[in-house]
Amino acid sequence: MSHTVDNVSQSDLAAIGEGHIAYLRHMSSDEIRARFPGAQQIQPGLKLWALFGADGTPLAVSDDRSSILQSASQNELATVSLH
Repeated sequence: MSHTVDNVSQSDLAAIGEGHIAYLRHMSSDEIRARFPGAQQIQPGLKLWALFGADGTPLAVSDDRSSILQSASQNELATVSLH
């Protein structure tokens, strides 16, 4: 039996994965600096990997994809990749 849910908000969807799911995204340091004012110390012009909680909270940034995946694993988070 399947159910259809109408009018599910983004915050409702994020809450489903909170503490369990994180997403991985390849971004430029310029994008990270624009999205997160606290990240101004990151050098411009770099390609980085960013790990975000299901609700969009930034969790980690690195130039090494493996270290981001390891961080997620250590925190028992299932990862998905966004392009």
